[in-house]
Amino acid sequence: MRLFVPKEIAPGERRVALVPDTVGKLARLGLEVSVETGAGAAAYYSDAEYEQAGAIVLPNAIEGITGAEVVASVRPLDPAYAEVLEPGAVAVSFLQPGADADTVAAVAERGATALSFDLLPRISRAQSMDALTSQALVTGYRAALVAAALAPKFFPLFMTAAGTIPPAKVLVLGAGVAGLQAIATAKRLGAIVSAYDVRAASADEVKSMGATFITLELEALEAGGGYAREMTEDRAAKQRELLTPYVAESDAVITTAAVPGRRAPLLVTAEMVDTMSPGAVVVDLAAETGGNVEGVEAGVTQDRNGVRVWGAKDAASAMPVHASKLFAMNVVALLGLVANDGELVLDIEDEIIDGCAVVLNGEIRKEAR
Repeated sequence: MRLFVPKEIAPGERRVALVPDTVGKLARLGLEVSVETGAGAAAYYSDAEYEQAGAIVLPNAIEGITGAEVVASVRPLDPAYAEVLEPGAVAVSFLQPGADADTVAAVAERGATALSFDLLPRISRAQSMDALTSQALVTGYRAALVAAALAPKFFPLFMTAAGTIPPAKVLVLGAGVAGLQAIATAKRLGAIVSAYDVRAASADEVKSMGATFITLELEALEAGGGYAREMTEDRAAKQRELLTPYVAESDAVITTAAVPGRRAPLLVTAEMVDTMSPGAVVVDLAAETGGNVEGVEAGVTQDRNGVRVWGAKDAASAMPVHASKLFAMNVVALLGLVANDGELVLDIEDEIIDGCAVVLNGEIRKEAR
């Protein structure tokens, strides 16, 4: 049974779905691995390394996808690639039913299957497969580094003969995996960190990182699977009002809130940014899905009266070595569930397969929300 990894073609995407270290693990599952030439180059994995690990390097994606039982990619397959999938083949990637409707339709037309990491259930048995979590680890780390690099002041406390430099105050909004990693990294850099999340259960996690949890006089919003649920606009407006003084006194604000498959919630208005001192920094990890900060642009650093607002774009791809390694291990874990002695077994009674199968043998099972 052959698995193929195409080179990512989305602009700005530097990750690769498998790294050489994982080729042997897949071979033990009965998979023969092939990769498109140059697939790992942007992540600093050479064709020679794949070949040394036992993979076959093929000259182009169409040739590789034709005849492959499994195709693994980071971004969804381009519809032109999906159109040559073999009937019964399985495509594994990030995939949103709404945003990637053309790919979904092409997979269905071919009678193939598409498994999406975007829809993987967040249950204990699926933790090793959870690519959203692994990539959030990368983006949270990067967010804190970007904030420190953009800030025109030190993050840590310095006590010198010339006087004392106080530590920077960093506020993190959203305490999921990305938020917690941003907290941990900002703390390592020496900042004083506080954080807020709509889920009351996040308080202990924030405190365990050495940060202060901000408690607002608002109802907690818990949802299944470790996610926060959406709030009414009245509650959102009240939350922004109560957060304004915390934003105003911060040297850096990092926003990480996201609702899977939907527009990112607005956490920081333009008026809130205006309350910040010149030289302050705002880093919005949700810029590509609408942004937590009003007026943010993905891939653009704005200057708003001396406050620099950075909109994340391809944040995980900016650290492609370890982002790819983590993603590859997620791919191996998921394929370990469906590959058995060189055969694909898609058990729809398994809640993991049921949750992440956007298309199953040509049947579209997940519609756009």
